[in-house]
Amino acid sequence: MGLAGRRRALGYSQEKLAELLGVDRTTVGRWESGKVAPQPPQRRGLAAALEVSLQELDILLKPLRAAGQESAGHQPSDPLNAGDPDDMIRREFLRILTVSGALTALPVEEAEALTDGVRRGVPADFARMNRHLWQVYQLARSKGSVYPVVRDHLTTLNEALASNSGSAQPLLNAAADLFQLAGEVAFDSNRYSDAAASYALAASVSKDAEVYDLWACALVRHAYVDMSEQRYRQAAQMLGAAERLADRGDSGLSTRQWVASVQAEAYAGLGELDACERAMDRAETVRDLGTDSVNVGWLRFDGARLAEERGSCYVQLGRFDLAENALRDALKQTALAFGQSYRRRGAVLTDLAVIGAKRRDADQVVEFGREAIELARSSGSGYVARRLRALCEEFGPLSRDHRVAELGAEIIALSTP
Repeated sequence: MGLAGRRRALGYSQEKLAELLGVDRTTVGRWESGKVAPQPPQRRGLAAALEVSLQELDILLKPLRAAGQESAGHQPSDPLNAGDPDDMIRREFLRILTVSGALTALPVEEAEALTDGVRRGVPADFARMNRHLWQVYQLARSKGSVYPVVRDHLTTLNEALASNSGSAQPLLNAAADLFQLAGEVAFDSNRYSDAAASYALAASVSKDAEVYDLWACALVRHAYVDMSEQRYRQAAQMLGAAERLADRGDSGLSTRQWVASVQAEAYAGLGELDACERAMDRAETVRDLGTDSVNVGWLRFDGARLAEERGSCYVQLGRFDLAENALRDALKQTALAFGQSYRRRGAVLTDLAVIGAKRRDADQVVEFGREAIELARSSGSGYVARRLRALCEEFGPLSRDHRVAELGAEIIALSTP
């Protein structure tokens, strides 16, 4: 029995199921034909409506995905999936990991000689290139546009590792750094399995290099994958491990404060207000660090986002009065910073729209939701689109307002191939 069969067995029409889930009927039709898959925030609601577990839902969807792939008849237009990337980048990661494990056993004298070679530019300065790529990624409207450059740099790094043309430590550091960036690109494009694989490899290489801050940051990014699928307990466990690693790292870096800020998000998802606020207070201590505490690449937590992060946590916890004050302050105080990050502004606007939905205020939903949609369109950010799809689940009776219904249709269109 497929998805459509289960729906019919429960006596639902496509229209009725769509109404229950707060989506358009055509979206249900696309799920049933295998043309698109339900996004993580939609899966729980779909499983509940069909009275099946998430594992049983996977079984219902598998034959549909296979049929959709066979009938597609064309290559996807997404540059992240054009031609080779998913399998190739994973093979490259595994190859680098295998080689880097051997590099850790190099004699000290040979490692020092190879380090001198790196300094002379043989190979190129990988750390400098990585920092540049992180800056490009941060400034890019479309995060996916960075992917081809990341892949090319990965290939160059792989060649250096294979030829032993660099010492263990700088090349391992560069590899762990680059894996995290590749994971960020995948995560923004809703490619969770690729993101998780990248972060796991980043953690493994960081462990080999014994660079605790890099290792902790890889775990933090991996925790975001869990939180995107509402696995907050698993995320909290991973963040606990990241906290212990950060305590062994460089106290002059902001790693501990970043771990704390993400722990606050996990506690908010678990509904634990006191633990959330304690974690946010720990994150606030980033203001006590010097200007050198933030690496421009893999570690970028400088406290500039604390207001919006606190507001987002309060939304999760249902404290809308506290949330709205924090989010509106964030919009005012960091307008210039938002000019460089469509994703950040889109997330704050979506949270304000969610507050409007919770209060049954259609005007607020439309005001902030429409601006967030425009940002999602201009940036191509899967992250903002994902947040907007979660907003649709909050509409409820507001869906009868034609403006909110139109907004919902536009959000659905954001992810329609």
